[in-house]
Amino acid sequence: MLGSLFGKYFRVVTFGESHGKAVGVVVDGVSPGHPISEGDIQRELDRRRPGQSRVTSARDEKDRVEILSGVFQGKTLGSPICMLVWNQDQRSGDYDALKDVFRPGHADFTYQRKYGIRDHRGGGRASARETVGRVAAGAIARKQLKELGVVIRAGTVAVGPVIARERSWEEVSRNPVRCPDAEAARLMEEAILKAGAEGNSLGGLVELEMIGVPAGLGDPVFDKLDATLAYSLMSIGAVKGVEIGEGFEAAKLTGLQMNDEMTSGGFLSNRSGGILGGISTGAPILARVAVKPTPSIRHPQKTIDKSGQARTLVINGRHDPCICPRIVPVVESMAAIAIYDAWLGNERLKDDGNTLEKLRSEVDRIDAEILDLLRLREEVSVDIGEIKIEIGKSVLDNGREEAMKETRAALADRLGLDRQYVEALFERIIERSREVQSR
Repeated sequence: MLGSLFGKYFRVVTFGESHGKAVGVVVDGVSPGHPISEGDIQRELDRRRPGQSRVTSARDEKDRVEILSGVFQGKTLGSPICMLVWNQDQRSGDYDALKDVFRPGHADFTYQRKYGIRDHRGGGRASARETVGRVAAGAIARKQLKELGVVIRAGTVAVGPVIARERSWEEVSRNPVRCPDAEAARLMEEAILKAGAEGNSLGGLVELEMIGVPAGLGDPVFDKLDATLAYSLMSIGAVKGVEIGEGFEAAKLTGLQMNDEMTSGGFLSNRSGGILGGISTGAPILARVAVKPTPSIRHPQKTIDKSGQARTLVINGRHDPCICPRIVPVVESMAAIAIYDAWLGNERLKDDGNTLEKLRSEVDRIDAEILDLLRLREEVSVDIGEIKIEIGKSVLDNGREEAMKETRAALADRLGLDRQYVEALFERIIERSREVQSR
């Protein structure tokens, strides 16, 4: 299946289905020698796993991670890191009635149309269970970014009609909806529980803030940092919109209102959300994601089956009445992956520059050696010329020169060099030898 790979330099491939044996991820692009432990990964997975509160799915998964490769004695080897989490609390029987029916709001219909086959148990690859691999990979990226001084945090800032007014980020870990506003969190929890009791669900907004991202990350045109960040966030299931900085509100502003003026002390505002021209400014990167209501609801809905016949469907099972609380660590993880990938791209650019200078220095050194060898060859040619004069031998020795020509041709072939280029070079060198010997 295409589409399971993200990143250019920090490459992430997730695998596994919701009700398969396991889910996980392979991460490539981590240089050797970095300390990484299962505990580092587990801390982030514990924030994502279900069954933590009344507002999340009751599926009881411990999500214990196993690092299968790429780490030895607590440090990265530079080889691909494979991380695995076994599925343990599946209830596949809950989905038997959905085998031939397409659930409204799910990927059932589109997967069937594209592949002609699908895993109907819990949504397969389209399930939120797939995000286990994203969070595991994100834990590695976050640890690397933390060493660079980058802080990544997100929180639920809206659920249904309830909107958070405060941004007290320490509150996020204190309430089950992960909201940075304590009073709004209380109202959000009430709204979610009410919707769940009614067999319904709610959507919301998750806000992301990244502090300490250095200026200069991202590339112009197609690889803009805001484009890749939006791509990473939009790839999360249930996300239906992404805005950066003022986002859609920018359409209501004038240029004078929108522009972030600058002084010697920095930007006077941050309406661009920390990115200009697709490149980070050094100001905090701000983004928001729109999360749709959970499509699995206990209400009769019209749909069709695989044969195209009309059906009425009621979905049962264990589902999140609002996805926002559990999507918060996933948003942080995907943002970390995107930013770390961009940072590695900048490091590659620096390396390319350093490598260019090193190679130029190496060429200069080789050129100096060639000149010194040419000087030495001329000295030897002078000695040969004196000996030829003493023994009355002609300067031109056609037999030897033809033999040398064949030897050079064979050597050029063995070294992968062009024969004509080598011979043209030596014709001038030999011509110079004749001049020196004739003096």
